[in-house]
Amino acid sequence: MNIKITHNWLLEYLDTKATPDEIQKYLSLCGPSVERVEKMGDDYVYEIEITSNRIDTASVVGIAREAYAILNRFGIEANLRPVQAPPPKTDDNHLPLEIRDDKRLETRVVSAVMDNIQIKQSPSYIKKRLEAIGIRSLNNIIDITNYVMVELGHPTHVMDYDRIKTGKLIFRRAIKGETLTTLDGKNHILNEKDIVVDDGSGRIVDLPGIMGTENSVVNDSTKRTVIFIESNKPQTTRQTSMRLGIRTMAATYEEKDVDPELSRIALYRVIQLFQEIAGARLAGQPIDIYHEPVKPKSLSITVTDVERLIGVEIPKKDIIDILVNLEFVLQQDKDDTLTFLIPSYRMHEVTIKEDLIEEIARIYGYFRLPNNLQPMVYVKQPKELENLFLYESKIKYFLKHLGLREVVNYSMVSEEMINDNGLAGITHLRLKNTISEQIEYMRLSLLPSLIKNIKDNEGKESELKFFEIGKTYEPVKDNLPAEEYHLAVATNTDFSDMKGIVDALLKELNIENYNIIPATIDHNILEKGWGVIRKNNESIAEFGRLKISHQNADKIENGVFLADFNMKSLISNAKQFPKYKAINPYAVVKLDLTIEENKPYAEIKVVAFKESKLLIDIDFVGKYENKITLRFYFSAPDRNITEEEAKKELEKIKSTL
Repeated sequence: MNIKITHNWLLEYLDTKATPDEIQKYLSLCGPSVERVEKMGDDYVYEIEITSNRIDTASVVGIAREAYAILNRFGIEANLRPVQAPPPKTDDNHLPLEIRDDKRLETRVVSAVMDNIQIKQSPSYIKKRLEAIGIRSLNNIIDITNYVMVELGHPTHVMDYDRIKTGKLIFRRAIKGETLTTLDGKNHILNEKDIVVDDGSGRIVDLPGIMGTENSVVNDSTKRTVIFIESNKPQTTRQTSMRLGIRTMAATYEEKDVDPELSRIALYRVIQLFQEIAGARLAGQPIDIYHEPVKPKSLSITVTDVERLIGVEIPKKDIIDILVNLEFVLQQDKDDTLTFLIPSYRMHEVTIKEDLIEEIARIYGYFRLPNNLQPMVYVKQPKELENLFLYESKIKYFLKHLGLREVVNYSMVSEEMINDNGLAGITHLRLKNTISEQIEYMRLSLLPSLIKNIKDNEGKESELKFFEIGKTYEPVKDNLPAEEYHLAVATNTDFSDMKGIVDALLKELNIENYNIIPATIDHNILEKGWGVIRKNNESIAEFGRLKISHQNADKIENGVFLADFNMKSLISNAKQFPKYKAINPYAVVKLDLTIEENKPYAEIKVVAFKESKLLIDIDFVGKYENKITLRFYFSAPDRNITEEEAKKELEKIKSTL
């Protein structure tokens, strides 16, 4: 996440003579990275990269706090100026407003009604600063909400009081299929996971934390407004924003868990600017709904721990100065132990003593730490893991040379993929904080993802052959899921091609004497006639054709052929080297035979080797309509045989088949 602020704006909260270049240099060394400084008129614009866990720095005040702590470490005097936003005085004219959040869908909601609003252009300093950072100036009311959001780091919202009509704002879950029109004129279909604000009549007047609605937006005739500031649940904001495709600055802030303690300060600041710039009056006491106020939290560290983890000796006084300048409050200084109260805006991210020590190292300067590399250490892996890496590499190279392409899919799948591939009745683990409905459930099989790969690439090439090696996640009650590695293969060619890939892989891994058994039970994904490969009563793989019903549900034109190997079983039966067989010094006679395809290939092999003692191998040559051509290899271990002998052997096989 990147933000922009101006230098003159920063100096309203940071008293320093540091130049923009110095601020860029030292902040980038120890704090948020200032990627660019650009002169714009009589001001400078900073473009600053904010890490996702430090939303407290995504504001003018947040950058001022960081600069105050950092600049003083480099001998540049700096002082922090507090936000001047005192509690406002209420006008005698009270306008009714009721806000309800009975289901506790929000963390905190603060609000106030303003009367006597005068819509006009913003003062030049606000217009210049907003336009310098890429926010279009609209009017003084809308500009103030954007100005305070960037200044303090908390989204603020304003609605037309008279357009709400009922004087009520009620938070509730949306009804599936319910629609709203956002202030940009776009229509959106909601579901039961979304949170909306209702005016008490069923009419939606806001999509909190993301964007206002067309029916409550401030316009040129607005005279009375509702200032509306909520601290949203970050997961809900993220899910709704991503699903609806509404990416606003407000949503970007809210989905990163903005400090709810900041809400009241932001409200007072908006009221202050409304009074100064729009001639507004406060019509009633501010409303504050705060379900679970943030509880103070302390952490203790020792000077010994600081030295042990950072690797250098830092004096206790420097440790205290660094943390106090970052607004951590020193509660106790006893012997080697220091206890600090964590600021509310850092509570989600500073949770253990190592987090505090990281702050010390950051401000002290990572560039000051010794850069000696630790000696290399070999950590012996468990045999099972070593085998997995060995065979995974071998399988990948082999399948690549067979003409297959490796894909790496998410470990999560969508509900649609589950339903379309016959897995709806099976329990999947669901992510609570998924960023998209496309990656919502942990997969139980690699096959749905490969089927989607076939669908997405259909038409780009005539033959598609994909494989993936990855984990599946089986739910375990009251525990972490059982994770198993699988190898899955998908093609759009035909069954014989898939069978050939399976046979070739087993041969490459030196797995012999396995049985291919036609399955008699129904499969969730595969069509009737699917096969199981077993050895020593252990199932190694399943393969077959994708069900026609699933193919139609997935809207795939051609047939899809699939194989699913259990990597653990595959590896346990594999051998790195084939069993030694002495080279036969005598001639081999090769004869072809074309027969009706009325028996499985595996059964033909069993019959053929049983009938002939001179048969040493069989190859599949080709298929035409309902006939297959096989090549038989005949030889004797102690002499050269004649072609006539070989033909007699072939005739015995033919007659038995």
